[in-house]
Amino acid sequence: MLLVSLCNRSLALGQQYSSLGSQPILCGSIPGLVPKQLRFCRNYIEIMPSVAEGVKLGIQECQHQFRGRRWNCTTIKDNLAIFGPVLDKATRESAFVHAIASAGVAFAVTRSCAEGTSTMCGCDSHHKGPPGDGWKWGGCSEDAEFGVLVSREFADARENRPDARSAMNRHNNEAGRSTILDHMHLRCKCHGLSGSCEVKTCWWAQPDFRSLGDYLKDKYDSASEMIVEKHRESRGWVETLRVKYPFFKHPTERDLVYYEGSPNFCEPNSETGSFGTRDRACNVSSHGIEGCDLLCCGRGHNTRTEKRKEKCHCIFHWCCYVSCQECVRVYDVHTCK
Repeated sequence: MLLVSLCNRSLALGQQYSSLGSQPILCGSIPGLVPKQLRFCRNYIEIMPSVAEGVKLGIQECQHQFRGRRWNCTTIKDNLAIFGPVLDKATRESAFVHAIASAGVAFAVTRSCAEGTSTMCGCDSHHKGPPGDGWKWGGCSEDAEFGVLVSREFADARENRPDARSAMNRHNNEAGRSTILDHMHLRCKCHGLSGSCEVKTCWWAQPDFRSLGDYLKDKYDSASEMIVEKHRESRGWVETLRVKYPFFKHPTERDLVYYEGSPNFCEPNSETGSFGTRDRACNVSSHGIEGCDLLCCGRGHNTRTEKRKEKCHCIFHWCCYVSCQECVRVYDVHTCK
């Protein structure tokens, strides 16, 4: 499983990963790698810091996207299973985490190649085509296909079992990676005197990772529930996934899929990995999931006042600095009971 391998065991994010870019990587010291991942690590050691950075990028985006949800992508320090048992189930949450981390690996590797930090990859020269009207090719087009290949080869190495969970993980991994290829766009820069655009050069660029997170969050909200079917084949029993409600739209390769229901995450539960929502900040004026009614699961909320120091009455001075005063403002803070 991508995140069980990348996050929960294989790359052991957290203390180990924080220094990957600053010291040599010993592939044999990374816990949980299957033989294929270990060979990949040793053969492509120079891009492993980018793989690590991509997983961290995915986790950070997960925490941003779910910051107002009952499950907020909480990680556990000093624990190889950094999400706890949450990813053990084939839920929507597992689908999203696999997709965003897979996309993060592809994104970070692609960016690293374009920045010239690796000798085994670089700019993309295969998808340029003829220039358009008023611009010409220039800069460094990002080779997203290479980043996707790295993510697929490393992250999917564990997903070779003939069971439903491997099938789900492979699907969601690929859905995450596909968002990058689907959202590649031209980025251009003008050249000329005094900001004129006498010459415009353009190159293929990845989208902002936040936009990928927004897109995959929408896919989480519309994820397709599946059921598990067993088939007898020459190699033995094989599990596949079929859509649970055939009268709904069937999932495409870009959609997220799951086949187990999620806990409500209202109360702490060590078996499901739920931390509950007690003491979580909530929005008293919202009727959405981040509002106090839903986030607090009907338990009500507490309100306290909090003083914060902020910059205020800022003035721009010619030329060129800004001076500000410091003001103390009082805010109401609402937390779940």
